[in-house]
Amino acid sequence: MRLDRIIRDSGAEVICGSTSIEVSAICSDSRKVSFGSMFIAVKGFASDGHDYISAAVGKGARIIVYEDAEAAEKQLQSLDIEGITLLKAASTRHSLAIMAANFYDNPSRKLTLVGITGTNGKTTTVTLLHRMFTAMGYSCGLLSTIANYVGTKGTEAVNTTSDPLTINSLMSQMVDTGCEYCFMEVSSIGVEQERISGLQFKAGIFSNLTHDHLDYHKTFAEYLRCKKLFFDNLPKDAYAITNIDDRNGMVMMQNTKAQVVTYSCRSIADHTCRVMEQSFEGMLLKIDGTESWSPLIGQHNAYNLLAIYTTAVVLGAKPEEVLVALSTLRPAPGRLENMRGPKDISAVIDYAHTPDALENVLKTLRAIAPDRELICLFGCGGDRDRTKRPEMAAIAQKYADRIIVTSDNSRTEKTSDIMADIKEGFDLSGRARSLFIEDREEAIRTALMIAGQGATVLLAGKGHETYQITGSEKRHFDEKEIVAEVFSTLN
Repeated sequence: MRLDRIIRDSGAEVICGSTSIEVSAICSDSRKVSFGSMFIAVKGFASDGHDYISAAVGKGARIIVYEDAEAAEKQLQSLDIEGITLLKAASTRHSLAIMAANFYDNPSRKLTLVGITGTNGKTTTVTLLHRMFTAMGYSCGLLSTIANYVGTKGTEAVNTTSDPLTINSLMSQMVDTGCEYCFMEVSSIGVEQERISGLQFKAGIFSNLTHDHLDYHKTFAEYLRCKKLFFDNLPKDAYAITNIDDRNGMVMMQNTKAQVVTYSCRSIADHTCRVMEQSFEGMLLKIDGTESWSPLIGQHNAYNLLAIYTTAVVLGAKPEEVLVALSTLRPAPGRLENMRGPKDISAVIDYAHTPDALENVLKTLRAIAPDRELICLFGCGGDRDRTKRPEMAAIAQKYADRIIVTSDNSRTEKTSDIMADIKEGFDLSGRARSLFIEDREEAIRTALMIAGQGATVLLAGKGHETYQITGSEKRHFDEKEIVAEVFSTLN
């Protein structure tokens, strides 16, 4: 594609060179540059793309986009830049997103793109939307924490919200293969880093807002601001779908131009839901006055299912058809996955890694089996928000009979230091009911071995992940495999 088409509306100013040249690829990683590429220098957290401009030129980049003129000049001063086009942008993050969309011919405009943001429920909601619309006969794409799908073909995801080049490339593939819908997780970090700039959303969903990502955003107010930006930027012909039971549900809507649609499990709203009864096998819901059975469990999943129902109806699906489809949906991977073992033990694997998510899961398990022993195993990720560690301890001791504190993805922190932070949240009663085992596999084995007849054992934090990160090492770690192996020894 010609450069003049790619830079349209990107805010990049031509400093020198031609804009009539063809661009073979757009790169923000100098290692991926080949002859004829455009290299966009983006300032990151671990490195600055401006430091790699000379390397990009050496590998054949013919177009350079930068925002720091002084840094770019240092890189270019000793190079022969004849035939190279230079562009300056106020924000290369913003320009990258717009250029990526243009380069792939703005594929989001050819799809019905639905995004969801919030602290908890994003993955479940988009995964089940993708499954439901697929079951209703539509070809759909999915961009989620767990996986990205083009129709029925999936690949493992790296980030909750991918970079703009990956997003637009995948959406272009969706268009080429005949997809009509795309369901996408939108993270606060993705919004703040402009990964979704240039995308045309037909609907945006707000689930809830609780404690998370303060290691990045520093304050809750900033976390909220980044979430809200998603709705502020929705076009007037889009829908803004919000959970009004969350105290920030209508705050998110304050400046949106989109048509606001509300949902609630407690209040009067455009669409409502009540949990009539539930067990480990599922729950009976009343959605907009009609009863419907779901294999999912928990009040938080009632909200997720109501968000799915509301979105589908807003997009034109028949309510009765949606209710039938909802009844067939299974949980997303690593979300309240129940493995039954000897002695009627239930090992429940869930991704809960925030205080609110952990409380939702524990409350659900306690409500379903109030007389069963409840064991909670959890840890906290290293190099992430430390303030939530004692909060999660306080929640675990509130609901669980026994607690095992262990590792999660410790990354570059010492597991013992993370566990010490968690321990601060226990009172004397909580500490007396807790075990501290650094090795997560040993901790899981211990939890299942000490579980009594009919006990419920929650393994929280890893969910769908099949790896564990310690230091810079990422090793295979699949909790379902470990549970199955332990259960086989208990038979």
